[in-house]
Amino acid sequence: MRLGRTGRHPQGQARRRGGGIKWWVLVAFAAFAAWRWFGSAETDPYTGETAHYAATPAEEVQLGAQAYQQVLGDASAQGALVSPDDPVTRQVRDIAARLVDRVPQVSADLARRNQQEVPDSWRGFQWDVSVIDSPQANAFCLPGGKMAVYTGLLPVTQNEDALAVVMGHEIAHALLRHGSQRLAQQELVQLGQVAAAVAVSDADPQQQRMVLGALGAGAQYGLILPYGRNHESQADEVGLMLAAAACYDPREAIGLWERMSASGGGGVPEFASTHPDPANRIARLQQLMPEALEFHARYCTPGAGG
Repeated sequence: MRLGRTGRHPQGQARRRGGGIKWWVLVAFAAFAAWRWFGSAETDPYTGETAHYAATPAEEVQLGAQAYQQVLGDASAQGALVSPDDPVTRQVRDIAARLVDRVPQVSADLARRNQQEVPDSWRGFQWDVSVIDSPQANAFCLPGGKMAVYTGLLPVTQNEDALAVVMGHEIAHALLRHGSQRLAQQELVQLGQVAAAVAVSDADPQQQRMVLGALGAGAQYGLILPYGRNHESQADEVGLMLAAAACYDPREAIGLWERMSASGGGGVPEFASTHPDPANRIARLQQLMPEALEFHARYCTPGAGG
């Protein structure tokens, strides 16, 4: 009798080890993800495209303010925070003020173009800008309107118009609520990873690695990276219109991105990057230029109705 019981035991173990993939878990996740993702869809008034948000505008402002204080604290501790009285800081603040002043008009114009209700989430923004002494050619605008410009960007921009294009691009990320959209995407990816881990929990280790690796690559190249490139393209468009409406020359965007491309080296293929290919980016900006020049004429021509 003992032999019979011990003889059955390895078979039971084999069945448990070889349980394979729990496809019902993946099906259930797919159904839930589709319900949650498509059920939360909204139309972005700035682009007319479908968007998904994981935080309210008020929550975004709070998160952005916290992150900004951390950045300023780190810069101050390193002696890298440029004085508000420095000519560079004054120049950057003047550009920011002109761009922010045009946010209401550009928001309304783009919403009407897309036949959407005019957005007003920017009304709760706590606008501010600082300059950080750093060799990085970088700038950012956090959710809620907190901005920083790194001094390493200035040799690349070379003039106020190009710097305004960069700052307009960064402000556009905040107006488009890209931070909240990325949070929504990250939540979906994390939920998918948990579902996949449960689905393959009874599979053999090699099968687990294969499935999880394939799903991870699929999420990275099929969702995360294209999502990032689309956000950059959206910010290029909205930021260009904002800079033009603030009476900066939008044509400086072409030379700017040519210099940015040259300073960044060969880079990586577009499909493996969160940013558009420089040549594609420049071509898209050239397509947008007639509309940008219309914004410039509307708001910057003496006697125009802007």
